[in-house]
Amino acid sequence: MKKIHSDLQKKIERVIGSISEISLLEEQGCTSIVRRIKSSKGNYLLKSASSKKYQTWLKAEALILEKRNQENLLRVPRYYGFIEEQDGCHLIMSFEEGITLTTSLKNAASKSEEMELIMSFGQLLDQLHRTNTDVHQDKNAWLDVQLKRAEGYVKLGQCDGTMELLELLKSKKPLPVKQTLIHGDCTTDNVLVSGRKVKLFIDVSGMAYGDPRYDEALAIRSFFRNEEYKNSFYEGYKYHRMSPEEFIYFNDGLYEFF
Repeated sequence: MKKIHSDLQKKIERVIGSISEISLLEEQGCTSIVRRIKSSKGNYLLKSASSKKYQTWLKAEALILEKRNQENLLRVPRYYGFIEEQDGCHLIMSFEEGITLTTSLKNAASKSEEMELIMSFGQLLDQLHRTNTDVHQDKNAWLDVQLKRAEGYVKLGQCDGTMELLELLKSKKPLPVKQTLIHGDCTTDNVLVSGRKVKLFIDVSGMAYGDPRYDEALAIRSFFRNEEYKNSFYEGYKYHRMSPEEFIYFNDGLYEFF
């Protein structure tokens, strides 16, 4: 077993039963440690964060998963529990079979398979942006909230973005669009593929009622300059097609802070 301390194990076992095996996942994120846990009740995922910033993100993800499971509108992991400790916090959720789209594209046997995967990614994101829900609706515009958060991260030295870039983003905000339910970090790392289809969103701490162009920009960032692949994405994603200027604002600009 990959060690976790005994008190934490007891707390986890109260939720999922006696643990027989713990293993680190091959694909790890940048903000947390992710483990697969086998117990008497089945297979689960344990996601753990230690830094204050990432603990806040993980707690947000727990709350979102719990609410999303109640509504049963979206394809996301099932929430089972959240444990807060002095030196970190831990989210227990369902273990979902599949690999990230990033890995699937690397492993694809042909160009046509890559394009099929990318199109299914577009389809899943299109469904998200058309979902009717009241999640996290805020009287303040999502972009204004993000710019405020970005300022805090700059002051604390917790991001790659600079104050100069932030001031530019504040002065060059794009025209507003209708806000929708968004993932909030919709890269190819944060969706799972099963059976050559993109079927599930993961890492949903940023899911909110916000600007769909942010999702769109992050979704196409790895193939933005490949017109064939980008066109495959837009065969599936028909909600909007962003301009180069919008892409630069959200991908090269706003994402630098998150």
